[in-house]
Amino acid sequence: MEYSVVIVAAGKGTRMNLGYNKVYYKINDKTILENTISIFLNDIRCKQIIVVCDIQDYVDNIGFNNGKILLACGGKTRQESVFNGLKAVISDVVLIHDGARPYLDLKVVDRILYAMENNFACCPLVKVKDTIKIVKNGYIEATVDREILRHAQTPQAFNTEKLFECFKNAFNDNFIGTDDCSIFEKYSKEKIVEVEGDYNNIKITTIEDIGGFYE
Repeated sequence: MEYSVVIVAAGKGTRMNLGYNKVYYKINDKTILENTISIFLNDIRCKQIIVVCDIQDYVDNIGFNNGKILLACGGKTRQESVFNGLKAVISDVVLIHDGARPYLDLKVVDRILYAMENNFACCPLVKVKDTIKIVKNGYIEATVDREILRHAQTPQAFNTEKLFECFKNAFNDNFIGTDDCSIFEKYSKEKIVEVEGDYNNIKITTIEDIGGFYE
């Protein structure tokens, strides 16, 4: 199955305390964003890579281009950035991926594309390992059944046309979703299929998360 991918790489990544966007942090002369892009450059099923970013930052820190890569301007919010990227998608299926998730294994993409053969949306998820408590005013009120809890990852995959309509409706309603699936959940009647994720597919948030780049 052919697909396009929107890589969301705008923002500042303030929790890394770098003073610049964390996706341009270099390990062995290769930025986090370059590692992320390379995943999809090496997948022949990927026909289009849309990098949503501050274009000048991209030019200054990466500079290289490729026939598959298209740049789109980042918005004021992640949701706006994704929407900007969606406007350029040419494939019927689109994957939305965080620029700061460079540890993605193509086996996860395999499972996603398999699920998309018969569905309109899917999301890679991993089971919650820790016990989760509900706390109010400093006191534990309840324990949540972790068997029904999952950590959502990216790339989240969608029928492009349906996701685009969902985003338009969200902006019309001034609704802000916590991720792309939450927008699809609210504005589409179609179900989102669970796909097995990967615990190594972390989003780099703090400096400790870059350990996977070292040999």
